[in-house]
Amino acid sequence: SMKWRIYIFAKTEEKPKIIHIHRMSGVLFGKDRRVADIPTDHPTCSKQQAVIHHRLVAATGQVKPYVMDLDSTNGTFLNGKRIEPARYYEMREKDVLKFGMSSREFVLLHAGSASHMKIDPSQLMSDSE
Repeated sequence: SMKWRIYIFAKTEEKPKIIHIHRMSGVLFGKDRRVADIPTDHPTCSKQQAVIHHRLVAATGQVKPYVMDLDSTNGTFLNGKRIEPARYYEMREKDVLKFGMSSREFVLLHAGSASHMKIDPSQLMSDSE
């Protein structure tokens, strides 16, 4: 099964924070740090904003992540579109979640996400350059 990860991109940090969500049965996003697995830390986010659950797709036998907005005040956005509350949406590789008016982006990738990308050796730089 896929080793899904959430990469958190914030304006203040250069490197994204990585959360290995395949190890968790569910992932709760929200500004209430006492219960949230991934804090959203923004005043326009709800205490319990959204959740990702893994569901088995019977036809393929794959386990896929699904996101649900928990009836938040300012909404959950999947690839720029506000999703309806209390309804699961299947997530795919490179999907972007945003919450409320926060600029922070939560990107879904998996362990093999970069392995299919073509790398041009002439574009690589060493640390000394």
